[in-house]
Amino acid sequence: LQKKSREESSGEGSGVEILANRPYSDGPGGSGQYTHKIYHVGSHIPSWFRALLPKAALQVEEESWNAYPYTRTRYTCPFVEKFSIEIETYYRPDSGQQTNVFNLSAAEKRQRILDTIDIVRDPISPGEYKPEEDPKLYHSAKTGRGPLGDDWLEVAAGGPLMCAYKLCKVEFRYWGMQSKIEQFIHDVG
Repeated sequence: LQKKSREESSGEGSGVEILANRPYSDGPGGSGQYTHKIYHVGSHIPSWFRALLPKAALQVEEESWNAYPYTRTRYTCPFVEKFSIEIETYYRPDSGQQTNVFNLSAAEKRQRILDTIDIVRDPISPGEYKPEEDPKLYHSAKTGRGPLGDDWLEVAAGGPLMCAYKLCKVEFRYWGMQSKIEQFIHDVG
């Protein structure tokens, strides 16, 4: 992941600027580590389009509160003031059977869309496939685990297992486009 992040943040108009990285107490999830970063994403945008945009449109701000087993991350863009993506995560030692780990209200549960990710059986586009990252091929010499078969969840149920429950919220408060943009981000993201 670190290598991939370095590769994606290299080049002119790219990089990560760390504004804060400090412990916190009595915050989201209790006590943990707070980070505030600015991602400069200019090199990921075509140069002809980049020339039309102000500098504020070429950066994304990230604020994170990491208090394992809970994390909260919020992404914003200074250029688009009424837009944000917030991701909350709970890590639990189970196989994803909890139905309301975020204690959502009945109204919130009716609005949510459950998307279970199966790391073995879900399709991967050919352009993103890398054999060294394929859980059906990988074997850990250190733990002796892997490769995983189609029945990996049933096999792993008796051993160490971790599920990351994620709650993704998108807010785009611009009249006339709000629901379409929010739905598009959820569908593509």
